[in-house]
Amino acid sequence: MERSRKEQIVEELHGAFNEAGMVVVTHQNGLTVAEATELRRSMRGAGARFKVTKNRLALHALGGTPYEGLRDFFAGPTAIATSADPIAAARATVDYAGKNEKLVVIGGAMGETVLDADGVRRLASLPSLDELRARLVGLLQAPATKVAGVLQAPAGQLARVLSAYAETGADG
Repeated sequence: MERSRKEQIVEELHGAFNEAGMVVVTHQNGLTVAEATELRRSMRGAGARFKVTKNRLALHALGGTPYEGLRDFFAGPTAIATSADPIAAARATVDYAGKNEKLVVIGGAMGETVLDADGVRRLASLPSLDELRARLVGLLQAPATKVAGVLQAPAGQLARVLSAYAETGADG
């Protein structure tokens, strides 16, 4: 590979590390082209990216990024999953690794916080940022609908009492 191409790859990886909210390092041993394509497709669907890396180039790209703590994970046939959402890369990687034993989660990091494989799995089980937002909106809306229901109930009862009184007053 030409030196200029290597420099370009290092720059791309460096940019990916700087923009990522989460980086997951994996070993991918023997993935077929079809499996790798399926993995990349599922990653894109989750809002993450998957890239097979050369260890030397990845180690150069880590310099000056919050992910320098991942250096020890780059040995063997590595690939990385990155995403802006801290949960997306972890969830997509763990889900695929559960279906295909050729992909093994080695570890990962959220910024300077380095996680082992179990830490990545636990992170993957958390709800995503969008799911948390939806839950929060649901929690905020629930009391409002309950308050509206409570306020409407006495008004309805008052209207029924007045209606009944008007009917008895008209008769009497």
